[in-house]
Amino acid sequence: MSTAPQAPERIFLSPPHMTNRERDALLAAFDSNWIAPAGPALNEFEASLRSIAGSEAAVALNSGTAALHLAMIVMGIGPGDIVLAPTVTFVASANVIRYVGAIPHFIDCDPVTGNIDPARLEQALQDLTRLGHKPAAVMTVDIYGSCANYSAIAPICERFGVPIIEDAAEAIGATHHGEPAGSFGRLGVFSFNGNKLVTTGGGGALVGPKALIDRARHLASQARDPELHYQHSELGYAYGLSNLSASLGCSQLERLDSMIARTRAVNRRYVEELGTIDGVEIIPQDVGGRGNGWLTVAQIDRSIHRPPSEICTELAARNIEARPAWKPMHLQPLYADASVTGGDAAVAHFENGLCLPSGSSLSASDQSRVIRAFRNALSVGESVLELRQSIDIRVEQPRQRLDSPTSTR
Repeated sequence: MSTAPQAPERIFLSPPHMTNRERDALLAAFDSNWIAPAGPALNEFEASLRSIAGSEAAVALNSGTAALHLAMIVMGIGPGDIVLAPTVTFVASANVIRYVGAIPHFIDCDPVTGNIDPARLEQALQDLTRLGHKPAAVMTVDIYGSCANYSAIAPICERFGVPIIEDAAEAIGATHHGEPAGSFGRLGVFSFNGNKLVTTGGGGALVGPKALIDRARHLASQARDPELHYQHSELGYAYGLSNLSASLGCSQLERLDSMIARTRAVNRRYVEELGTIDGVEIIPQDVGGRGNGWLTVAQIDRSIHRPPSEICTELAARNIEARPAWKPMHLQPLYADASVTGGDAAVAHFENGLCLPSGSSLSASDQSRVIRAFRNALSVGESVLELRQSIDIRVEQPRQRLDSPTSTR
């Protein structure tokens, strides 16, 4: 009796990359009984983050979103304030602006890198300042693992007297002109969500001057007053990271260089084998610096090839996860009433963009499978219906599910 062929193993976009080192560290933390948001692993993790970001202080938190929220608060941003932010980003970058009652104003992206466009940023600052609405801050986002153009952005913001908050959630280990991601703003933010290059399962960090970080740490632990009893004089939050999670983070940071070397090698191969196809461009990682290779994103000429949504569908039928590029915030229903400077480049970036599997654990053979499937799906691949008739696809969900680029920070 014949049986249907088994579906090939699922290839995820950016899965956690765990080894025995992480397992041993987690068990050691467990055996020490330092479980709650305190302990030696947490202290070590924060010290490592200070070093990586070149910052004075760091506080580890339970998400990158929590870090962004606290950045808003400790910088005194509140109701009615305007915060400029890129329209090409994950929604958390915009949501935290509204958490504190501030108003987001979105900025178009650079058509090459997808990062915030310095020229559009300058235009927005000029226009708003002229109208008497000087922004309280500029939030930059280091997209897909590459730093924004801070050599242009920083002087612009300094000239207008507006501080930068750097959302480096996707870019740990990246650099711009030799300086590390997380170091370019008054405050910097990292994410350690399950889909990031470095993961603690879920987590984040805020880095920057000691005074601001101490203030954030206080707020992250329910803002308890320094009394023997429990006393609270202001609103606080339960934003701390556990020592167990930090133990994973320590082991991941020890392997950061090797993981970046691997993701950059994955990116180079995509550039070599896909970037030469007419109508396909791979977004560059190293414009003005060195990206960490977190995600490789292809821009597809839809006058030559199928649109990214159809390609994603065909790849999914082959058990390969791919995702469209970030949908601009000003096109999101949630932010339909928000203002934007520019926007055309961001729309094109979304409509033409496709994120390819890029994890540091991606094997050479699996990448070959992705490349073959992508080439086949571009223009002349089998139809999804034919493929599904020929392969009985049964996707078993792994215990550690990969988060897509639309996952939480």
